[in-house]
This record gives sequence, C-alpha cells and structure tokens, in this order.
Amino acid sequence: MDKKIWMMGLWALCLSVSSCSGDKETAEKAPINVKTELMAPGNGSARQPYVGIVEEREATAVSFTSMGLVKRVLVSEGQAVSRGQLIAEMDDTQARNLLAVAESQMNQANDALQRYKMLHDSGSLPEIQWVEIESKVQQAQSQLEVARKNMNDCQLKAPVSGIIGRKMVGAGETAMPSQAVVTILDISEVKVKVSVPESEVNGISSNTPTTITVGAAGKQVNGGRIEKGVQADALTHTYDVRIHVSNADRKLLPGMVANVQFDGASTDAQAQLTVPVTSVQRRADGTLFVWTIGADSKAHRTTVGIGQTQGNRVVLTSGISQGDRVVTEGYQKLGEGTNVAY
Repeated sequence: MDKKIWMMGLWALCLSVSSCSGDKETAEKAPINVKTELMAPGNGSARQPYVGIVEEREATAVSFTSMGLVKRVLVSEGQAVSRGQLIAEMDDTQARNLLAVAESQMNQANDALQRYKMLHDSGSLPEIQWVEIESKVQQAQSQLEVARKNMNDCQLKAPVSGIIGRKMVGAGETAMPSQAVVTILDISEVKVKVSVPESEVNGISSNTPTTITVGAAGKQVNGGRIEKGVQADALTHTYDVRIHVSNADRKLLPGMVANVQFDGASTDAQAQLTVPVTSVQRRADGTLFVWTIGADSKAHRTTVGIGQTQGNRVVLTSGISQGDRVVTEGYQKLGEGTNVAY
C-alpha cells in the first residue's frame, strides 16, 4: 500500500515538473521580428521631388475677323514664326469685288467734287448742294476704307513671335469669326506647374530656390520667380504653384514632365510626427492605436489621434512623443506584451 502511494506521489511530481518546464518554454518563446521607426520631427517627411508639367509663358489664339473659306495655311505645328509673318489666307474673291466697287464710287465722288467745286467757287451752286456733295465724298471714303480693311483681313498674320502650338483649321475649311486658326506659344520663358499639399504650401515663398530636371529635354535648371495659387483643389486640397524658368534655347516645350525639388523650403510637416498610414490600427470601439516598443522590448498598444495625411503617411496629433519607437512592419503578429526584436 505504501509503495502504491509512493508511486502516485512520484507521478504527480513528474507532472508538476513537466508543467513548469512547458510554462518556462512558453515564457522564453523567440521574439517576433518587426520593423520600427524612432519618432522625430519631420520623420519620413524629407522633401521629395514634385512632378510638374511645363507650360508656355503665354498662348495667343489667332483668328480671322470674318467668316470665309480658308484658301491655305502656311505654317505647321512646332514651327517658329515672327511677328507680322503670314500664317493663312482666306478666299478674297468677294472682298476684292467689294473693294473694286468702293474704289469706283470713290472716283465718281471725287470727279463730282471737282466739277461742282468750280460752280461753288463762282457762287453759282447753292450751299446746301455743296454740303451734300462733300457728304457723298466722305461716305465713299469710309466705304473704301472698310473695303480695304476687309481685303487685308483675308490675310492672317502673326500678332506676336513664338512657335505654332496647335493648328485648328486647315485649307478648304470655313473659318468663323473669332474661331482660332492656330495658337502661337511664347516659350522664351516657360512655367513649370506643380501641385503642393496645403500643409506645405506656406513654406514656399516667391523666391524659394528650386532645381528642375526635365528628362525629355536633357536639362537641369534652376527655377526663378514662383507664383502661388490662392484657391485649393476641392478634392485633393493642393495648390497650384508655377515656377518661371528661362528657356532661351527653346528646348523646354509645353507638356514635358519635370521633377521639381524645392531647396530650403521649410514646411509645417517638418515639425510634425508622422507614421505610415498602415501603422495606425482601429479597435472594436473605434479608437485608433499604434504598436509601440517599450524599454522592456515588448509590444504595447498606444492610443493615438491623427491629423492630415501626407502622401502615404499620417500626422500623429496625440499619444506619441518624440523618441518613441513605433512598429511599422510585422504588427500583424503582435499581441500586448509580445517580445519583439527590431
């Protein structure tokens, strides 16, 4: 009997030792590998190049002043033109006929004026008739000037120098009054337009240094004066910023893609703590948290408040201080108090 009791005690002791050994093994489980960021002002918000689009300095739409059939267009897209250069011609048959009529009427009026002048000077012509004759001469002169203008308007000349941007009307088509035949682009200086988030636009001034790289033109240039828009895009909350760039060699063309680096621009984002958007988790009750690593090398849920997003990052407004370490990758495997390695 004593032997049986002794055997049962020994078996119970073995179970106890086994259980303790299993608990110790669990407690000493290998830590989970994660990636972290040490929180510091401007963390992850280094100024990255913006993508911009080259725009012309000014675009001028050139059109006929009257309706007519376009006889020929003498320029092509991309061609350089000078002020006063002939661009297109309209069929001038009707204008030429009207000019011929006006010239004939002008000759008749002048002939009548010469014949009646002798009578008027001799006092044989009533004054009222003389006034009528002078009025007819003036009317003929006005009609002649209009006819000459209509004739000249059949030729479309460049009002400014530049390059032809687009050609909207071709030979054989009917041009309407004020309908653009071509556009002339002034690219002696161009503008590079970029969209800047509202959280960063205040750090950009009219003389902020910029470096602009245009791969299509094989050029890297320093930008000049900056124009900032005053109305944000309702959807993206960004402002249009345009940078003036000298283009004496005409290599920068409208529509080219440019990388823009603002050098020395100070932004509010540089004084804020940010983390990747994916690092912020939501509890069942709707509160937000991130996983932080304490001095004990264990993971802890830390409730946070968030502000505006900046690309793929979000501003932390509360819950996190400078110097805290936040898990950015591998948080899916964590639980409160999990041992971690980073």
